[in-house]
Amino acid sequence: MKKISIEIKWAFIFIAMSLLWMVLEKLSGLHSTHIDKHMYLTNVFAIPAIAVYVLALRDKKKNYYNGQMNYMQGLFSGLIISLIVTLFSPLTQWITSVIITPEYFPNVIEYSVSTGYHATREEAEAYFSLENYIKQSVIGAAVMGVITSAVVAFFIKTKSSFMERTKDQA
Repeated sequence: MKKISIEIKWAFIFIAMSLLWMVLEKLSGLHSTHIDKHMYLTNVFAIPAIAVYVLALRDKKKNYYNGQMNYMQGLFSGLIISLIVTLFSPLTQWITSVIITPEYFPNVIEYSVSTGYHATREEAEAYFSLENYIKQSVIGAAVMGVITSAVVAFFIKTKSSFMERTKDQA
């Protein structure tokens, strides 16, 4: 457990940040009065999400690997975070949909039908449901976690010097 304590810590920081983001979306009206802007502005979440992964892998590199972390170590660390976030995503989605913003689904259903995004109320209700959003959150957490881990690990890994690379090739 000590081996992955940093990943556990950062996974829960990510989960808390995700819930805080939902509170901010609700308070800013993106789940009600400004629901027309929600589908665009919700994507800004990528910025703090990536930042958490950067901070997590830098923490792992500094405090576990003593400043020397290769790509595979960083990738593995990011994947552990992603796995934990993915496992908790149904609970996170439930907290969001039932506790933080229970009015989101009725509002987005009404909006999507009134704008013609969905042809029927039934179609909108099927898409904008807790069950569907839980499925989407599990898939999204896994896919985006893997991609983010791969990219961030590339930039956080310890860069070897030119002399070390040439020595390794000799």
